[in-house]
Amino acid sequence: FFSSRRRHTRFRNVTGVQTCALPIYAFVLYPHQTKYVVPATAVHVLPESVAPARAVLAANLETAINGVWDASVKPGDRVVVIGGGTVGCLVAWLAAKIPGCDVQLVDVNPRRADVARALGVGFSGPMVAGEDADVVIHASGSSDGLALALLVAGFEATVVEMSWYGDRNVPIALGGGFHARRLTLKSSQVGHVATSQRARWDYRRRMALALSLLSHDELDVLITGECAFDDLPATMAALATTPGDTICHRVRY
Repeated sequence: FFSSRRRHTRFRNVTGVQTCALPIYAFVLYPHQTKYVVPATAVHVLPESVAPARAVLAANLETAINGVWDASVKPGDRVVVIGGGTVGCLVAWLAAKIPGCDVQLVDVNPRRADVARALGVGFSGPMVAGEDADVVIHASGSSDGLALALLVAGFEATVVEMSWYGDRNVPIALGGGFHARRLTLKSSQVGHVATSQRARWDYRRRMALALSLLSHDELDVLITGECAFDDLPATMAALATTPGDTICHRVRY
């Protein structure tokens, strides 16, 4: 979400000194409201290189950063990301930035291939997903996706679960290959900074990193629609029943 305040910049021309108001955009983690009051520490000013309309991705990118940290992705790793939603796409994009990584995004929607191409990562459907992955990151929110994650993980590989299931019970097969291949199943949740970084990083530093990474234009491919705030009830109902190719739907205040 964005708030903006204005700063006054002086400039001189032939008629003298004038004042020009320039907008400053900021990101705030806060529920859907048109007005709110938050502590100054909750406000994150956007870097000038970041388009304000793209900064709606900041919270999901922060989650993706934490997930990649939890997964301990290393140069040269084969990485499979299952689930081509906003978080999954951002995880794949981040992992592909690590030198030598072979990153494959897996999704049931074949049209996600165009999104994967724009992000610079490989793509496949569930039936042809690669095997022997060094790291598997699951973000599909489905038990089938989690089962696939365990199937494509290589010997002693790590499977990081980033899905949120709420109060649902999710079946998981922990026999057979899970033990034979000595797999590690690890959770990742953005509420705490990843263990590997926690001694030196706090929430503001992590958010600052997320905002700085949003300067990349290719991330606009993840924003697939927009509606006015007043239309949100109807829009949410429609997206819940027929999401189609929606990835991130932006709300305009």
